[in-house]
Amino acid sequence: MRHIAPTGNGPRELAEANHNPPSTAEEATRCWDNFRHTQKIIERLLEDQYLLCCYSELRADLRPPLGYHIEHIENKSQAPQRTFEWANLAGSALDSKKGLSFLAKQREQSNGEEINFGGHANGKQNAVDMAQFISIRDPGCASYFSYISDGKIRPNLRKNTADQARAAYTIQLLNLNSPFLLVLRRQLWDDLTNLIISHEQQDWSLEHLCMGELLPYGRRTAPHYLLRLNEFFSLTRQLFGPIADAVLQAHAPQLR
Repeated sequence: MRHIAPTGNGPRELAEANHNPPSTAEEATRCWDNFRHTQKIIERLLEDQYLLCCYSELRADLRPPLGYHIEHIENKSQAPQRTFEWANLAGSALDSKKGLSFLAKQREQSNGEEINFGGHANGKQNAVDMAQFISIRDPGCASYFSYISDGKIRPNLRKNTADQARAAYTIQLLNLNSPFLLVLRRQLWDDLTNLIISHEQQDWSLEHLCMGELLPYGRRTAPHYLLRLNEFFSLTRQLFGPIADAVLQAHAPQLR
């Protein structure tokens, strides 16, 4: 998980809907279902997020069946008045139809273990303790987590007990150790580790390798220049350690 700061005020249509926000959970659901400008919003959110899922850092565009959905960081049912608030919205992996249907088939191979993650995880769909939940709006959110070679995300053991408990709560709530994510992160860990070892053995530049893995890239897509990041940015940054910090400071300080 990485810090994502909202930029601007969001699309005009969203601001207009927020002039008279819903006041109950039922009203929030009804108003949101009737809102007809979600495509414009998700495109803008993903542009700000470099196409990374706000929670898992997956690139769902690289896996077309998954897709994205608009995530309410604080659930509509708990904060209906924030339903159309720009700062409460983010782009999360898993389209509400095709994505969930695709993962439902994957679940058959995971012995019935929950496989949905992020905004569609069972925990996030229910009541969330916002005092315990680590939000992507927290500038220090990435520091609460660390990754290990089997693909798992876990609390950062350098944090105090209370902070580790918050991290554990957030991981479980969002099911960030979904079997689906574990396979992808474990593969990336192995691939990057082999690349780093190879570069060290050949005396090639680790800095250049890190730049290729961590820095944004993109192409002109009218009317915007859409920048992307490789998926699992935080895991990659951890593997490169101080080299990653130096590269980001020099070339992409906005990602620090």
